[in-house]
Amino acid sequence: MMPTDGSYFHLHLVSDSTGETLITVSRAVAAQYANVSPVEHVYPLVRSQKQLDRVLTEIEEAPGIVLFTLLEKDLVERLEAKCEEINIPSLSIIGPVMQLFQAYLGSSTTGRVGAQHTLNADYFKRIDALNYSMIHDDGQHVEGLEEADVVLVGVSRTSKTPTSIYLANRGIRTANVPLVPGIAIPHQLETLSKPLVVSLHATPERLIQVRQNRLLSMGATVGNEDYIDRQSVNDEVSFARRLSAKYGWPLLEVTRRSIEETAAAVMKLLADRQRQRLPE
Repeated sequence: MMPTDGSYFHLHLVSDSTGETLITVSRAVAAQYANVSPVEHVYPLVRSQKQLDRVLTEIEEAPGIVLFTLLEKDLVERLEAKCEEINIPSLSIIGPVMQLFQAYLGSSTTGRVGAQHTLNADYFKRIDALNYSMIHDDGQHVEGLEEADVVLVGVSRTSKTPTSIYLANRGIRTANVPLVPGIAIPHQLETLSKPLVVSLHATPERLIQVRQNRLLSMGATVGNEDYIDRQSVNDEVSFARRLSAKYGWPLLEVTRRSIEETAAAVMKLLADRQRQRLPE
């Protein structure tokens, strides 16, 4: 059922919850196919036969791959039957994993739709972390840095803010502080004991590229020459590296890392540090 030019395909994501699991998994796989792009059709909160009717109609109008995370047996059977009828592939993303859990644990599932999104302690921990990270963004309210789990430092455009928000979504209270030559770092940053301080670094070439794009998007190229001057950027990078060496902050190179990869590396550093601090 592929289109004749082979440049795209329809991807139907059917969920009885938010659809986040489907989107994450499908995009991770689709990213491996550089020459073909998915046209995503996302159907969240499908919990009744009437809601499924609309989904089936759209699938029939634009056949493609169907991925789903449905727990209601009747809905699953009807969706799979329709896909078989019009000869397109379908797959339950969580079905095989649930079967593996059941075989190992020896008990059946509760069948709770959206159970991962319940308002439990972890949920409120993430909300608290998000609030903290937004309040302590870009060097604000440094008096509260000791309350962080992680403090990210780095020169401008090393992805401190988006990495902080991503970590906060994982329940990690994250602050970030810019490093600027000629401006003393907050004295609170020098005496932190609880948080892990991580220094984010990128090559001068990458920083200049990102900064140029930023200035162009803002229409602010005039008057910001030093911001993208090669020697000035080199000096910033050297300054940040000297500070990191002075205070023993682990360096994390982010030049070729995505936000997700940077956050994963920070979480690994945090986990390693927590293990080292466990009493023997």
